[in-house]
Amino acid sequence: MAEAKPLSPALARLIGVIDAFTEFSGRLVAWILVPMALAVGYEVFARYLFNAPTKWVFDITYMSYGTLFMLGAHYTLKRGAHIRTDMLWATFSDRKKGMIDTLAYLFFFFPGMFMLFFVGWGEAYHAFTVNETSEQTAWRPLLWPFKFVVPITAILLMVQGVSETIKSIYAWRTGQPYETKEGAEV
Repeated sequence: MAEAKPLSPALARLIGVIDAFTEFSGRLVAWILVPMALAVGYEVFARYLFNAPTKWVFDITYMSYGTLFMLGAHYTLKRGAHIRTDMLWATFSDRKKGMIDTLAYLFFFFPGMFMLFFVGWGEAYHAFTVNETSEQTAWRPLLWPFKFVVPITAILLMVQGVSETIKSIYAWRTGQPYETKEGAEV
């Protein structure tokens, strides 16, 4: 197979910057797991050893887990760990994979992320302006910080989506992947 034309230096640099940002921010987001685990551990001891359950751990747990899940999505996208139909995907050539990914990013991913951003922003802004609180527990924490995770997630996914789209265009054009994904093949 002939050697593929290299990507332009500017696009390769853009991919490098975006991917480095995603690696850093994804690893930073993973630290949300620590306070979540500490809160759950505290609740277990308080509830079962001292018969003194908390009012706040349930809210902390679902909010921190939801935040971890949402804000980690861009890192998962970079790693190629989102779900695909592997039994079909494995049979496609790199060029066909690039074409499918490019079209999917342009016609589904980016429009979906724009919608997620604008709807999420509207919900978060509304929660902020009315000081919306949770109805889940007696603690009743403010919801707007949690709701702002949605538009932030959309932005992070769109940024990583730019890198992934450039990589998929490269694969479509050259028939060779720009890089291999850690989680793409099982």
